[in-house]
Amino acid sequence: MGIALQKVIGFLCLIGIGILLKKKITSKEELKGVKAMILNIALPATIFIALLKIQIEPNLLLLPVLALAANFLLWMSGKFFLKLAGLPKDSIYYRTLLLLIPSFAPGLSCFPFIAEFLGDQAIAMAAFADVGNKIFVLIFLYLIAMSWYYQLVAKQELEIHRDNSRLKDLGLALLREPINLVMLVAIGMLCIGLNLQSLPTVMQDTVSRMSVLMTPLVLIFIGVAVKVNKSNLLFLIQVLCWRSGVAFLISSVLLFLLPATLPLTVLLLAVVFPQSACSFWSFAHMTAVETLEHDQPEIQTFDLNLALNVLAFSLPFSTIVILIICSSGAFFANTMTLAFCGMFLLAVALVPFLLKARSSFSIKEKVNTSLKKEAV
Repeated sequence: MGIALQKVIGFLCLIGIGILLKKKITSKEELKGVKAMILNIALPATIFIALLKIQIEPNLLLLPVLALAANFLLWMSGKFFLKLAGLPKDSIYYRTLLLLIPSFAPGLSCFPFIAEFLGDQAIAMAAFADVGNKIFVLIFLYLIAMSWYYQLVAKQELEIHRDNSRLKDLGLALLREPINLVMLVAIGMLCIGLNLQSLPTVMQDTVSRMSVLMTPLVLIFIGVAVKVNKSNLLFLIQVLCWRSGVAFLISSVLLFLLPATLPLTVLLLAVVFPQSACSFWSFAHMTAVETLEHDQPEIQTFDLNLALNVLAFSLPFSTIVILIICSSGAFFANTMTLAFCGMFLLAVALVPFLLKARSSFSIKEKVNTSLKKEAV
């Protein structure tokens, strides 16, 4: 049995343990506690160690730009897909899905597998790339969400108080987030010539033990958090297949442009990162808008139940895709392979629409034929 396969089986066992713990971890507060430990302790420790093991190079600054470009490409593709799905631009379903499709949550869905399969250099690069994603998710998507809300208010000709303080709060949250603080500290240490070995032994051991928690905690969290809701199941799978397919195509273009001499881990990082699950921050923006709508029942900007369903399916979906990529060696580090996977997933997403359209055309044709016979 190969090492990669052994790791995958071990990961699946941890997810299984999480599923078994569902009956023990029943409240949202307990689940939030596990998530807080991951995002505020284990993940920052892992990124801190990874950053202190690499050398800062100017080309690393390109990574946030590439991640931001991927966000915007998914944003544009999401518009196209929802138009094909027949969702009107002014519908709550359109707005809800479009706010989720282009967002990434690499912390819970991507970083653990990068750390396990691709190593410290890859996790450090992924942390840099996530800065661009954070800017998109925290700032751009918030502005879009509020813009939609104000447009609906304008249509209803209602009086509202515009509160711009939340945008400032989001900017401060971006700076205060443990992962970003850890990155600033680590980069500052590297700039003055310090590394992991420069820290006291006690601190090295403490950070290392905190880092070890990440992978098992994330996998158990996935098992506990996963929910199966049969309502709109087919459509949710279509949305996630479309999103994943576009991400594969973006990665194929990126690999085509990158030098073939790059290490395999870097090439796979370009494939894995865009496959991250949808971000919870999009849902947080929707919740903020819903709070503003409290005294305005005639306005409904987003469908929070649909958003929760997308998030619930997105995490296990991305986990499976990322596990397949990471455990397949160099198979996915190929432009043609990625292009084929992307086209296949896009086809899976579109086939139900095509069948529905064909069925509607067939029914119309039968009705017209019947009418002609009656006329004769």
